[in-house]
Amino acid sequence: MFQGKVLVVDDEVYILHILDFSLGAEGYEVITAADGEQAIEKAVAEKPDLIVLDVMMPRLDGYETCRRLKEMPETKHIPVLLLTAKGRDVDRKKGFEMGANDYITKPFSPNKLITRVQEILGIKS
Repeated sequence: MFQGKVLVVDDEVYILHILDFSLGAEGYEVITAADGEQAIEKAVAEKPDLIVLDVMMPRLDGYETCRRLKEMPETKHIPVLLLTAKGRDVDRKKGFEMGANDYITKPFSPNKLITRVQEILGIKS
């Protein structure tokens, strides 16, 4: 059953594969991007229901990507879940200040991430 469309953004290929597999198994259509610039392009073109966004990426980091997405009229309504190895309180605070809706640190449990995705999208498991 189709649950929604999720854009997953990470420069680590194995993270993209784990999330593509895990979210796909739960019925989500998964779109991937390797950096922030690709993420913005794909968010505008694909109009996902949710964006799972890494913070530490080349070209455009996740904080700046999130800020730009939240400023654009066509993407500002899309929830953003930051998924990052940056786990300090100051990092979390910055993520929320940039407009993130949720924040999960790596390493992460795919099941926990799916639960958070469902909560953000209002889907009952």
